[in-house]
Amino acid sequence: MKLIFGLGNPGREYENTRHNVGFSLLDKIAESNQFCFCNSKFGASYLEYIIDGEKVMLIKPYKFINLSGEVVKKFVDYYKVDLTDILVIHDDMDMPLGRVKFVYDSSSGGHNGIKNIESFLNSKKYLRLKIGIGNRGDVLGCDFVLGKFNQNEKEILDMTYDKLLNVVDDFVTLSMTELMNKYNHK
Repeated sequence: MKLIFGLGNPGREYENTRHNVGFSLLDKIAESNQFCFCNSKFGASYLEYIIDGEKVMLIKPYKFINLSGEVVKKFVDYYKVDLTDILVIHDDMDMPLGRVKFVYDSSSGGHNGIKNIESFLNSKKYLRLKIGIGNRGDVLGCDFVLGKFNQNEKEILDMTYDKLLNVVDDFVTLSMTELMNKYNHK
């Protein structure tokens, strides 16, 4: 079983904000497969399907992004999933807009949602997919991540999402090295 968590903040006011790229990517993947986040459990909406005989769950925690660790922990414990079988998708404001990078056993980079997950899991030994949201310039970090993308940024991000539509399939079927080799380039 594989658990894929897309991070974001719940509620309409946070839709299309920089912090919600994890939610947005999972929504695009679900939409492209005509799936629906119709189920809820442990403070999250989720959907499940099978890839190459492997059960996969896409999960969007309802808790605010900085408190998502509790939800991640509940799913991991309930399904008794090894940390190598989870993927967390989140924003990264230290990477250029649209760049993606897989990391494993890596620093939170100051991302409070990742810090919270690490605290609940008591580990950094899980795979993350970071999606670059661009440089904040002189804007405060919290204002930047809660800000919305302009039209040009949305177009770049849509192209990024299109390139990532098969990332869940790849997470299931490729080794970690193959996954990183495929996606970790500029």
